[in-house]
Amino acid sequence: MAWSLEKVDAAGVEVSQLGVVRPATEAHTEEAIEALKAGKIIAVPTDTLYGFACDACSLEAVHRIYEVKGRNHTSPLAICVGDVPDIQRFAVTDHLPHGLLESLLPGPVTLVLRRGESSMLEKSLNPGLESIGVRVPDCNFIRGIARGLGSALALTSANLSGQPSSVCIKDFENLWQHCAYVYQGGVLPSGRAGSTVVDLTRLGKFKILRPGSAREETVAILERHSLEEEGSST
Repeated sequence: MAWSLEKVDAAGVEVSQLGVVRPATEAHTEEAIEALKAGKIIAVPTDTLYGFACDACSLEAVHRIYEVKGRNHTSPLAICVGDVPDIQRFAVTDHLPHGLLESLLPGPVTLVLRRGESSMLEKSLNPGLESIGVRVPDCNFIRGIARGLGSALALTSANLSGQPSSVCIKDFENLWQHCAYVYQGGVLPSGRAGSTVVDLTRLGKFKILRPGSAREETVAILERHSLEEEGSST
């Protein structure tokens, strides 16, 4: 059920608009999974920003996310999985130091890895790219959805391309109409920085592609596992 509110909720959203809004709680996980299986888009909180998510293996749903964001189809989408061991189903990890993934994840980090020939991802997701950004957010709600779906979620920030990232659902209120559900997790504390994006496709090397909200901690973990930095963007 949608929230039962009289006039406005705490974020100042009119009740008439709350038909798709739900609390991001375990009780709503199954509902979210069914929406994704039906090829729909949902909006969810992560440990950094609010994101749009869909089944990464649904070509129709992936195309819809691009349309909603007004995003060029050449701009890649990341994926989200429920647990660290799931990553190897979608990307190559056997070149990484033992324990590295578990040290970095779950957390506000996107790992760019090679997809490999055995990846379960649809070829239509980020066509032409041999790598994929992978997330395991430190957020039980979205991880529970990914586990229940049994696949990967295609994940991108919940905003129009080029616009500020969203730390509360009010920030992207104009896009709610495109979502089956919008899951409310309050105001997120990331300061709109997003996840730290790190390229781990090369043996023994790493490259920071986006500093994000956890650059220092991420670099410290990578160096502790004897990886060398190729250079970082600012």
